[in-house]
Amino acid sequence: MNKKVSLKNQLFRWIRGCKRLVVLGVGNPMRGDDAVGIEVVKRLFRRVPEWIRVLDCGTTPENFLPEIEAYRPTHVLIVDAAELHTEPGEAQLLPLEKMLNSAISTHMIPLSILAGVLAEEIKAKIVLLGIQPRDTIYTEKLSPELQRAAEEIAEILLEVVREKK
Repeated sequence: MNKKVSLKNQLFRWIRGCKRLVVLGVGNPMRGDDAVGIEVVKRLFRRVPEWIRVLDCGTTPENFLPEIEAYRPTHVLIVDAAELHTEPGEAQLLPLEKMLNSAISTHMIPLSILAGVLAEEIKAKIVLLGIQPRDTIYTEKLSPELQRAAEEIAEILLEVVREKK
């Protein structure tokens, strides 16, 4: 099965029953492909239905906890670069328990801890949409593979939320 179709199907299954969704774009814009999560959410701003909040969290997603908790989402999707041991630009949905070993540590607090706090406080379904980076060197540019991946993943997310019943 095509990897894009597989990701879309996984997202459809995960989003089932969603009433309010928060999409967190996480990453360091000075570390090349680590900024892919931020790039994905930038492509979602003003294009999603009103039941979705999109947040560019940079390297400090913990600073957005009050805003996330106030919205009371049923689902939280964290989009970030992750070491998946795959080709650059490939994406996977990872449950909370797998976040510990895959997220790239350029954030103040590990995503696994943030996700654990959110799961405990708001009882939301939380997953990481991890995207394999090519380079996390000091640069403000994404690699061509990750630029393409950011666009494709944003479009897949838009398709999923628009088709959700």
